[in-house]
Amino acid sequence: MLDHPTLDRLRALKLDGMAEAFIELQKQDGAADLSHAEWLGLLIDREAANRANKRYQSRMRAAKLRQAGAAIEDVDFRTPRKLDRDLFRQLAEGDWIAQRQNLIVTGPCGVGKTWLSCALGQKAARDGRSVLYHRLPRLFADLELAHGDGRFPRLFRQLVRTDLLILDDWGPDRLTAQNRRDLMEIVEDRYKNGSIVITSQLPVEAWDEGVGEPTFADAILDRLVHNAHRLPLDGPSMRKNET
Repeated sequence: MLDHPTLDRLRALKLDGMAEAFIELQKQDGAADLSHAEWLGLLIDREAANRANKRYQSRMRAAKLRQAGAAIEDVDFRTPRKLDRDLFRQLAEGDWIAQRQNLIVTGPCGVGKTWLSCALGQKAARDGRSVLYHRLPRLFADLELAHGDGRFPRLFRQLVRTDLLILDDWGPDRLTAQNRRDLMEIVEDRYKNGSIVITSQLPVEAWDEGVGEPTFADAILDRLVHNAHRLPLDGPSMRKNET
């Protein structure tokens, strides 16, 4: 007789996990043999798991990963792309994020730089960390617009406050003066405060030319590179293999 009122009260209190567990237990033949403490423990466990999953889903929506389905458990170590298995597994543990270190993933087009970065981002979200993904060319364009329409302070806060910022596709195009200033502000505020992943087809040694202005290049790269793990990849495009 108390089933429906109890469920209504649980749902009114937004204890959806407990409500689901309550319904399942009521349908189980052995539920009557459980003590009150055991019932309560099962309900609380389900509620805790339900809330943790909702927080994870929220972090994943906010992350906007380009490869949302990428996961470290699905990494293909057999493909010849010189992926350091031991280093990647170490990165998957996430200690480098806790220590506010960076990661640089380089290699030719199609070797999985974005996918691997998103897999690490998904693992970070599972570990309770905030993650944010941006393609660097589009981010620069968005920042330019944000300067003009008043969105820059809010967008900048998002970029510097997230635990892990993934900047995908550092390209060969030379940065504009505004690009350099924006990137400098981002890496300066995140230095020792948050981790950055950068993917690029270019070797790190060629990045200063892309930045352009030597003073900015030295300042930006010093903050990005000196405490960064490096994951260099090389091999044929995996997209061709899929085709």
